[in-house]
Amino acid sequence: MSNPRHPLRLAFMGSPDFAVPALRALHDAGHEIAAVYCQPPKPAGRGQKETPCPVHRAALELGLPVRHPARLKRDEAEHAAFAALDLDVAVVAAYGLILPKAMLEAPRRGCLNIHASLLPRWRGAGPIQAAILAGDTETGITIMRMEEGLDTGPMLLAEAVPITPATTTPELHDALAAIGARLILRALAENPAATPQPAEGVTYAPKLAKEDGRLDWAQPAEALERRIRALNPWPGTFFLLKGEAIRVSAAALEAGNGSSGEALDDAGLIACGRGALRLQRLQRPGRAAIPAEAFLRGLPIPAGTRLE
Repeated sequence: MSNPRHPLRLAFMGSPDFAVPALRALHDAGHEIAAVYCQPPKPAGRGQKETPCPVHRAALELGLPVRHPARLKRDEAEHAAFAALDLDVAVVAAYGLILPKAMLEAPRRGCLNIHASLLPRWRGAGPIQAAILAGDTETGITIMRMEEGLDTGPMLLAEAVPITPATTTPELHDALAAIGARLILRALAENPAATPQPAEGVTYAPKLAKEDGRLDWAQPAEALERRIRALNPWPGTFFLLKGEAIRVSAAALEAGNGSSGEALDDAGLIACGRGALRLQRLQRPGRAAIPAEAFLRGLPIPAGTRLE
């Protein structure tokens, strides 16, 4: 990508894979990235080795300076260091820390957030998963100017994408990350007028926990199938069989009636509160996910078995 006509001096603030395309796009476009802020390295893997987050790794690859403070709220030294960067703008994408007022107001054009929903729907931590869970037929990216409220700031640009009955979180994540990278370049180049968010239609996407992945067979099959598409790969969806947590990474809707959680045949058809689900891909703890047909040869779920 060619250099922008008016390159800006900016800070980039993000941590997970979602933010990496935007960082690379800003770098490739020729903007001056004075600093990259991200979450501190965390223990990971069997050896619990300190591991930098995806944005940290990308910044090092691009030769950009990295800062990873553990907190910001009351750290006046960090506020001063941020102000001293003398920024035109800060770009924020799934950073993971709340920016205090002193930092929000430091850049000349403020702090712009790449948010993975069509605001004001799905403010908060898990907008991609929330949209699939709710059965929404579309979501998108909103570029907003940040203020102290949770995703309440005025909007600069937005672009929608459809959610189909087969859309998974990884697919939607990658599509939205690419759109976010493209839209933030437009926002910086065009400096569009900001529009206040509508007061109606506000919803919140809570932070997900591991227990959110447990399948409640009393729910309708449609809701459980959406949960499986929404919560894989993390936190993952699972049921208990003889006390063992069996992970489900794919399932399909089928006709069937029975008691909730009852296996209706020997091939992974499970009754739900309404309808039934055909289990398609399963995983035992510590093992790889495999097709249900192969899984059931090693650990049968005979008709009449009750899943928890």
